[in-house]
Amino acid sequence: MTPVLYGPIGRAVKETKPYAETDPVGIYAACLSMWSAAISGTVRVNRRTPLLWTALVGRTGLGKGLAYGAAEHIMSPAIGRFLDTHTVSGLTSGASLVNHLWEQQNATAETENGRDVRTLVVEEEWSESLRRARRDHSFTPNLRIAWDGKTLRNTTKEEHQEVTGPALVMHGHITPSDWNEYVSVKEAAGGTFNRFLPIMLSAVPMLDDDTFTLPALDVDDLAEAYAWATARPRTITLGTNAKPLWRLVRRYGRILNATLPEHQAVFIQRTEEQTLRVAACLAAAECSTTITHAMLSAALSFVRYSIHSVTTLVAASETGKPRRPLTPADKVRAVIAREGSIKRGDLVRASKIPAAQLDAVLSEMDDVATERQRTHGRPATVVSLTQPERQEQRPNVVSLAEKRRARPHSPYAPQPPAQTQREQNASADPFATLRANLNR
Repeated sequence: MTPVLYGPIGRAVKETKPYAETDPVGIYAACLSMWSAAISGTVRVNRRTPLLWTALVGRTGLGKGLAYGAAEHIMSPAIGRFLDTHTVSGLTSGASLVNHLWEQQNATAETENGRDVRTLVVEEEWSESLRRARRDHSFTPNLRIAWDGKTLRNTTKEEHQEVTGPALVMHGHITPSDWNEYVSVKEAAGGTFNRFLPIMLSAVPMLDDDTFTLPALDVDDLAEAYAWATARPRTITLGTNAKPLWRLVRRYGRILNATLPEHQAVFIQRTEEQTLRVAACLAAAECSTTITHAMLSAALSFVRYSIHSVTTLVAASETGKPRRPLTPADKVRAVIAREGSIKRGDLVRASKIPAAQLDAVLSEMDDVATERQRTHGRPATVVSLTQPERQEQRPNVVSLAEKRRARPHSPYAPQPPAQTQREQNASADPFATLRANLNR
């Protein structure tokens, strides 16, 4: 899955790609964050500023810093003055965040262009910033308010600070292990980290020349777009030919939210909003107040790449977690679940729990039942789970010795009815139909 590198920004990234030992998607993501911050004073979509918060995620040596440096090389000719005067780092508390925007607001209030609260926060050691921010409980709530463009407030001993319409963009670099340590599912569920678009970086071939330099680029069209976007307020809307795809985007986001495991779904709950914001940035880069089908499709491809990145990250973190040691009750329950119903003597041997201890374990388990049943010999104590579905699956009591004597695979055993091809396709990929529509 490779996102579409669209428009003037995408073309510049493609020209830079052969000269940079880093993933071009990382360059593209950093460019989009810079661009969204630069136009955030005047451009609106769906009554909001199209702020794009991105995070480059990759192991050391995959070129996170190189990606940002290449993005600066692309964007500087067009918006260089903005990057020089509006880029900061080290905002690790709610108070420092509000204070910076408030001071900038006051400093620009009497200028010719008027009040300016645009800010690009670049954290190339984002894990360190997140570690420090954990000590301040107001930091993440203020981040959420800033992304929404609502009023930020901070009260000090000297004064009451208030910033209306903040235009704050975050861009960070982090390794997968630090992501899993500092970016919590709880904070994502609270709405903080699903405002970011994480981008996993892939390895790229090493260049032959160690002294390579980035090429000179013609970005006059992007400079013109910056002048157009900041000349006066611009409201960007969906074009008629993009509205059918927009309905599919909304449906796609809701299906993902309903079907992904909760610890993954909390990271992608703003799929619709993120796609619209990316599309608005792409439209502004072409001096357009209308989002076309091509722009929306390119935006969706970028957001889907981010969704794939974050679900991969979360799945890896779940796999790497140490497992809790099994208790005697866990061992007993696992054997009964596997066998359905089992004689007490067989349970002792299978669970490797002494008979005297087994009675105590069973007495504390409220999800098992014991019953005396007559067999060919003496009556036996049979243990089973109390869930009906378990006992329906394995109603017969079979000793482990009898199971070993039985042939495990008989060619004459009845086989379940084969699935139709349509059922197989549906079970393998429930989003196949939707994806086909998205790719049209």
